[in-house]
Amino acid sequence: MTPDLVIDVQGLNKHFGNKHVVRDFTLKVKRGEIFGFLGPNGSGKTTSIRMLCGLLTPDSGSGTCLGYDVIRETAAIKREAGYMTQRFSLWEDLTIRENLDFVARMYGMPDRWQAVSRSIGELGLDARQNQLAGSLSGGWKQRLSLAACLLHNPKLLLLDEPTAGVDPKARRDFWEQIHALAASGISVLVSTHYMDEAERCHRLAYIAYGRLLSSGTVDEVISQQRLVTWMVSGQDLHLLEKQLRGLPGVGQVAPFGSTLHVTGIDATALDAAIAPFKADPLYLWQRTNATLEDVFIHLMDNVADNFQ
Repeated sequence: MTPDLVIDVQGLNKHFGNKHVVRDFTLKVKRGEIFGFLGPNGSGKTTSIRMLCGLLTPDSGSGTCLGYDVIRETAAIKREAGYMTQRFSLWEDLTIRENLDFVARMYGMPDRWQAVSRSIGELGLDARQNQLAGSLSGGWKQRLSLAACLLHNPKLLLLDEPTAGVDPKARRDFWEQIHALAASGISVLVSTHYMDEAERCHRLAYIAYGRLLSSGTVDEVISQQRLVTWMVSGQDLHLLEKQLRGLPGVGQVAPFGSTLHVTGIDATALDAAIAPFKADPLYLWQRTNATLEDVFIHLMDNVADNFQ
């Protein structure tokens, strides 16, 4: 393992029955970085994360997480990684403090009271520490889950869609905490569906139906696809959207606020397709840079669902 890599895996595969859920998965994550994991539902993100943290054994492939072999040394990985599941997985009939104390006991921590108190303070849970977890809002449950992940001072956090279903302020607060943790040296792998969250990551990867399709910084991922994008504003954009869809050279048409983004991979073919509409004075056309969302949709439209 290269010293500055916290995750270094090659060719991981996982089947469930006759479904090839993760296919030849290769990933490198540097120490202290926030690495974003994007992809549609059912794309293999959760399975990949569980293989990295030792909860699932790959059918084939090799590599290390935190310097430990992902097949032979899973117990060591679990001791030094924190995994936050997609759904709230703590006990709703226990208080915040009771939940954290229970998790500390499972880790066999000798200084449970001090560790729990420290975690409660760091995550701003003091005033609610005696509140039942089942009565918490989504944002506070998320904060409790993160506190539980951090109890044993992990070197790596694996976060599976941690902000799903929470309000924008809670999402922003959460990401401020994540960046503070990364600044302290903790590495973070986080899966998300939110483009604004993906843009907060140092680097990211896009996985669809078991395949890793693209990785790099946000700018690198966008430039790799070489999309040509036009932004159009004007009247009755819904009608224009229907007219443009399916034309040769038009890869996608997507509403963005009060505009449409019209995207393709062949500039000449796209220009020919939109030329008649550019002549219409009802519409204003401007060349623009492709966004991460444009890339997300483009990649999703151009890969086959392995469950079909």
